[in-house]
Amino acid sequence: MKKPLGAQISHMLSDRGVDVIFGIPGVHNQEMYRGIEEAGIRHVLARHEQGAGFMADGYARASGKPGVAYVITGPGLLNTLTPLAQAYSDSVPVLAISSCLDETASRKGQLHQMRDQEGAAATVCDWSETAHTAAAAYGLIERAFEEFELARPRPKAIQVPIAQLEALADPAPFPNQPALRLTAQDPDIAPVLSLLNLARRPLFILGGGARSNLWRQIVTQLGAACFTTYAGRGQVGADYPLNFGATLARPGSAAVIGSADLVIAVGTELAEVDLWREDLGHSTTLVRVDLDPQVLSDGQRALIKLQADGTSFAKTLWSATEGVKPATGWSAEEVTKTRARWRAEADAERPGILPVIDALRAAVPPDAMIYSDMTQFAYLAKEVWDMHYPHHWHHPTGFGTLGYALPAGIGGAVARGGKPTMVIAGDYGFHYTMQELGVAVELGLSLPIIIWDNGKLKEIEESMQRAQIAPNAVIARNPDFCAMANAFGAASAAPASLTEMQEAVRAAFTAKGPTLIYLTPDIV
Repeated sequence: MKKPLGAQISHMLSDRGVDVIFGIPGVHNQEMYRGIEEAGIRHVLARHEQGAGFMADGYARASGKPGVAYVITGPGLLNTLTPLAQAYSDSVPVLAISSCLDETASRKGQLHQMRDQEGAAATVCDWSETAHTAAAAYGLIERAFEEFELARPRPKAIQVPIAQLEALADPAPFPNQPALRLTAQDPDIAPVLSLLNLARRPLFILGGGARSNLWRQIVTQLGAACFTTYAGRGQVGADYPLNFGATLARPGSAAVIGSADLVIAVGTELAEVDLWREDLGHSTTLVRVDLDPQVLSDGQRALIKLQADGTSFAKTLWSATEGVKPATGWSAEEVTKTRARWRAEADAERPGILPVIDALRAAVPPDAMIYSDMTQFAYLAKEVWDMHYPHHWHHPTGFGTLGYALPAGIGGAVARGGKPTMVIAGDYGFHYTMQELGVAVELGLSLPIIIWDNGKLKEIEESMQRAQIAPNAVIARNPDFCAMANAFGAASAAPASLTEMQEAVRAAFTAKGPTLIYLTPDIV
């Protein structure tokens, strides 16, 4: 049955498992809204397109499915570019579909007109294309979903001219049978297995792409120590005795890595934001496992490189290592002493925050999913807060944008359907997207929102001081955050003690709407 292409696109997305779309309607993209309800898709109305993009990102991270955003021509898409850039940096499958003008070469001065909308999105996405026909729109959407499954998941942008969205079109074809992803097989890991048989101090580095529930069994069977990246936390649980945690950025981690006689890095770029130094520190064989060939050919110069996803590598490795004798070169005492020293270093670098983190962690359910922003509280928490489950703490690690936590946490809470979800933001970063609090109220989300207010951009102030620059423009006037939350219809709390904070957090997880919990360093 022929329908306007805008409606057919929603039906096509529904056929491919999309059940939520985040966005803002406008005159230019209203045809995309014609078929949403008919297709059985829920729409979440953001307050700003940046919020819509971050919500799609948070939804994708929580659900494991692509997040989808509908935005308008020109400024609507531009407002979404920061979230798309964050999704690109952190390998998150997000699809942004926008309208675009039908013709821009000979007509100037049109509403929302810009010089190169497709090119603008291409700067931050895996690819950006314009669909000038219904067949092209269907083909690009199919391509996006195929690549989300097969390749490193990264955002895509599709623009559709307004006249095409309005024109009648045949239904989209049924979903294709997905291609098979490149997976690790027994012969592929034979060299790795040989090295493990000889290793006395094997060390794994598990990133966000490691993705398997087998890692705890694997490292236990092998007697291997491990580090995780921030995105890889939880891969071996919170209590594995040979886990150095998410401490790769500690300068002393290079010496620990250098003491290993085999290093296997799975699903991690080993990027600047993972290490904060150029060299990993290894002095022995490095094995890299990753879907992305560019990662495999980086400056760390791995001796053995395997292009495969972390899940299949873990499964194949687990099957092959059942008879391997566990290594004995690492001890739990060594790991415990090292982590205690690094924890003290972290506490000294950002004094007064650690007791608050410890108290907060004690009040949060182990299966809570946490979305954090660029704030000192989160920087320290990511290092010292061990996770029980993988992919349960999401942070804008790579691109490092402010304003991520609240809208992404809303998207995550929508995906999780009532499971505990929490937001951690700094006072200044919260300004970027605090209008999305209205969405959380509208949806009735039981969402604790922790605001850490140290009265300034303290991380920037300290960086200026280290560079011998007189701190400038690091203090902004804050609103009464609790009053603002109440004005939106949210609950609020300003606990005066750590015990009161814990009570407020526990209550917030079961409240019938979001709760803003306002903290300052005076709470300690």
